[in-house]
Amino acid sequence: MNILIIIAGVIALATTVGHFTMGSKQFLLPMLAAEFDAVPKNVMHCVFHYVSAYLIISTMTLLAVGFGAWEGDGSAPLIDFIATNFAVFAIWQLVLAIRSNIPRAPVKLFQWMFFALIAIFALLGARL
Repeated sequence: MNILIIIAGVIALATTVGHFTMGSKQFLLPMLAAEFDAVPKNVMHCVFHYVSAYLIISTMTLLAVGFGAWEGDGSAPLIDFIATNFAVFAIWQLVLAIRSNIPRAPVKLFQWMFFALIAIFALLGARL
């Protein structure tokens, strides 16, 4: 059992639930209702679900490794890969938020905080 990776997995689970609840309500449904070209609209719909798949698979992997269901060969590099992805997501979202014209963008586009926490706990846990 690895408590740091479990913490990363629990934060990832909360992020996944938020993605499907708040993300659907505040992003997906308004975007699908908006009037713009069907091709980019459908691409964005697919991207939402690509993110959904990544969040689900990453959460399951973090929790499985954290609870000891998968130990040894390959688990540490996989956790590093997942953590690196979340770290890049956090950095990139924060950069885009800061560069936007949205007032208080880092607070309104808050997902970077969860991504950063997942990355930090997963990286620390992979080092145990």
